[in-house]
Amino acid sequence: MTSPSLAGRLSSPRRETDPRRLAEAVSGRTVLITGASFGLGAATAELFAAAGATVLLVARTADKLDEVASRIHGNGGTAHTFPTDLSEPAAVEALATAIIEQHGAPDIVINNAGKSIRRSLDLQLDRPQDFVRTIDVNYLGPVQLLLRLIPAMTEAGGGRIVNISTVGVRMYPGPRWGAYQASKGAFDTWFRSVTPELHARKIATSSIYMALIHTRMSAPTPSMRRLPGLDPEHAAQIVAAAVVDGRRVLAPWWSWPLDTVSAAAGGVFAAAYTRAFRFTADSASARARHEVLR
Repeated sequence: MTSPSLAGRLSSPRRETDPRRLAEAVSGRTVLITGASFGLGAATAELFAAAGATVLLVARTADKLDEVASRIHGNGGTAHTFPTDLSEPAAVEALATAIIEQHGAPDIVINNAGKSIRRSLDLQLDRPQDFVRTIDVNYLGPVQLLLRLIPAMTEAGGGRIVNISTVGVRMYPGPRWGAYQASKGAFDTWFRSVTPELHARKIATSSIYMALIHTRMSAPTPSMRRLPGLDPEHAAQIVAAAVVDGRRVLAPWWSWPLDTVSAAAGGVFAAAYTRAFRFTADSASARARHEVLR
């Protein structure tokens, strides 16, 4: 694994790069990771398994989950797969039941599954399904899963829930990201709202406001390919930092002043986004999928 660029490191939250510290935090523990078939979820699963955790892998695509589990097993780790579509309530209910019956309450839950859509309003006027899909995967499914797991975690003495959010929910919302940001913001608001109640149950929480990760999810947007960011393996070290240090919030240093400025100068951001929108376009992928799936 090569070192990330300086710009990539500065644009992202702090990482934990000491494998001994991670092993002390997760060895012998059960870690449930959603969205574990690709990108950050897969990289986090492999990192935590190498540190001695038993990882429970959740994603929609069974064969891709098997590939991740096979790599983990090949490196001497322990992984179990649970192919599940988080947008299906019955499937989420079955997932929670299977996890509790087969492995007991997880010690750590990493809520990583996400669906990203960057598409202009013009292309969404006949696509309400864009909003249904993002809200199901990014908000309703994860909430339903946690509602089933929280009592079991409480009875087992507590644990930790790590939410992989996006720095976008801390900023003034930009055009074309409405469906994605609304769904991620919904879960972020719910999670922060129940945090005091979770702490009363001895369940610690961490919210990670990720900056750009170069994955297949961000690849269709040309501008993102030119921005500084991390690859999934380095981003997984940010998840490790949340577990090792127990921080409630991890975010890029620049998000704090930007958050304040966004709240105080919303009109300025709105005007800038309006102007920028006129000189940008939907990606070829967004236009093509609109034509095929509408």
